[in-house]
Amino acid sequence: MAGTPRKILHADCDCFFAAVEMRDNPALRDVPIAVGGGVDQRGVIATCNYPARAFGVRSAMPTARALRLCPDLVLVRGDYERYREVSRQIQAIFHELTPLVEPLSLDEAFLDVSDVDHFQGSATWMAQWLKAEALKRTGITISVGVAPSKFLAKIASDWEKPDGLTVITPDDVDAFITALPVNCLHGVGPATAAKLEAMGIATCEDLRTWPIETLLERFGKFGKRLFELARGIDEREVRTHRERKSISVETTFHHDLPDLAACRDALLPLIERLAGRIERHGQPPLDKLFLKVRFSDFTLTSLECQGAIPSAELFHRLLDQAWSRAAQPVRLLGVGVRLVSADARRQLSLFDGEPDDASETVADLASTDVFEDDSEDAVEDVSDDRPEQQ
Repeated sequence: MAGTPRKILHADCDCFFAAVEMRDNPALRDVPIAVGGGVDQRGVIATCNYPARAFGVRSAMPTARALRLCPDLVLVRGDYERYREVSRQIQAIFHELTPLVEPLSLDEAFLDVSDVDHFQGSATWMAQWLKAEALKRTGITISVGVAPSKFLAKIASDWEKPDGLTVITPDDVDAFITALPVNCLHGVGPATAAKLEAMGIATCEDLRTWPIETLLERFGKFGKRLFELARGIDEREVRTHRERKSISVETTFHHDLPDLAACRDALLPLIERLAGRIERHGQPPLDKLFLKVRFSDFTLTSLECQGAIPSAELFHRLLDQAWSRAAQPVRLLGVGVRLVSADARRQLSLFDGEPDDASETVADLASTDVFEDDSEDAVEDVSDDRPEQQ
């Protein structure tokens, strides 16, 4: 029936990699553990259990820092094939409930259960069943959020972790969103949160007082998203097939690269690896090139430019500009490409037989920000304004 609220679940395994390790080795259950690389390899933490989090250890944290916070932290290298197998078992449970499953990673997924008749159509009972079956069959606890939209379901799944179940009914949506801190909105990372704070915006209720014109001026296209989310507007459907949007490679070096010359030497192997990865994906149409640099003080900067070929010349130009921002040793370099969207490719096919217009059409359809490759200004700073993924 038109207008009937959707029923969306977001299921998220609790500290997934660490949970598998604790399941398979009971001696690890009550001690702080982390899955990740060792200090000798400049490793980072992939995930950690809740005893480790009590010390301030977090995912993506350098292993050396994690060990300073928690000297008794037990490091586990990780067995990713084992994690993938457990993920397949959990995903199979999701598909027993509904075919409308959108995996986000090994340990989380959206499910649209709007048309599921089992459990008398109760999304809450479905969520309870998922949690019970996952624990019984795999020994892994999952937290589930239930809501009428994807973004609210994702927030809800994190609300009472671990082993949580939070339900936001259609009648609860407005009150829930009004009180919601803006840093809980998908895409609002530290940089965007700081800009919002400077505007006196702490909650979605505050955000609602700002007109969309001002938000567009301050945040670009993401301003429209902020305007909608503050009002609970999220019409995104659960997609059973996710479109790849980028291809990238990166390396954390055993020793910091001391200067720009060393960074330039390290860049070529990365570009070659990227080219091989692009080839393995069937040479998809490229829209932009991007480069990421993490300096020795762990600050991160990234730049991108328009380009359909991952050329060394363009990546060196990006590197030169990125290096100039801090001019200090570098611990990580990454390069990548953003792909032309499927919609853009379909529209581009309308121009088959018109080669003079084709290259322009790719740029026009793929992005509102068009840069010329031969311009020194053909660089877009994506360090601060690009919505950060949760």
